[in-house]
Amino acid sequence: MKPLFVFAALPAALLVSSLASAQQPSRWGLGVGAAVSDSVYAGEGTRVTPFPLVSYQGERFYWRGIQGGAHLVKRAGFSLDATLSARSDGIDRDDFGVLELAERGIDRNLLEDRDDAFDLGLAGSWRGDMGQLDVGVKGDVTSTSKGYEANLTYSYPFQWGATRIAPNVGVSHLSKKLANYYYGILPEEVARGVANYQPGSAAVPRIGIDVMRPFAGNWAFIGNVAYRKLPTKLSDSPLVEKDKDGSVSAFIGFSRGF
Repeated sequence: MKPLFVFAALPAALLVSSLASAQQPSRWGLGVGAAVSDSVYAGEGTRVTPFPLVSYQGERFYWRGIQGGAHLVKRAGFSLDATLSARSDGIDRDDFGVLELAERGIDRNLLEDRDDAFDLGLAGSWRGDMGQLDVGVKGDVTSTSKGYEANLTYSYPFQWGATRIAPNVGVSHLSKKLANYYYGILPEEVARGVANYQPGSAAVPRIGIDVMRPFAGNWAFIGNVAYRKLPTKLSDSPLVEKDKDGSVSAFIGFSRGF
């Protein structure tokens, strides 16, 4: 089985990142959270997964959930980081639904696993009175998909009393190799008789909102809800649930700074 906490940790990584930059002076953060993820893969369903939260913020190096990095440039309102992050888009063959795949014309026994990976990249962030703009590109360094992803996100953090709220919108560009690996049919599967499908590169828009509220000294509540919309070339994949063109994820957690 694919480690469920890795899959569910993705929204948590973004939340811990938000928490670390939300005026919390602590270098270390420890806590616990739970994620609910609505998978787009045929028959996989919804996962509810508890897992620990760990963060570290140093002068140069940091770790936030499933992403770490080093500050290459850090000035007022701007930062440029080298990043290393886990990619948790994979799925074990046995986690697909037999009937759901059959509706898409696929025998599950003919499929391969889609593995998780690690990505190395660069991420830039600009902060000002009009909000925050984040730009990043990261590529597979494990030779899993041999692809890359580019991200653009705009958020507008604001305070409502003690609560920090950050609505955000963004888009991810998946390279041809990345999209073909996670949403297409692999060459070895085609050789076994599965009909070929190669979606090619794709843009995936998303919208969400992050919430952080400190309490009881160094404690903080963090939460997130996000929705991503699959373009037609991905939702038409035989690996995706029939008539499913998007997914919702949510997260709640508590963290204490040290």
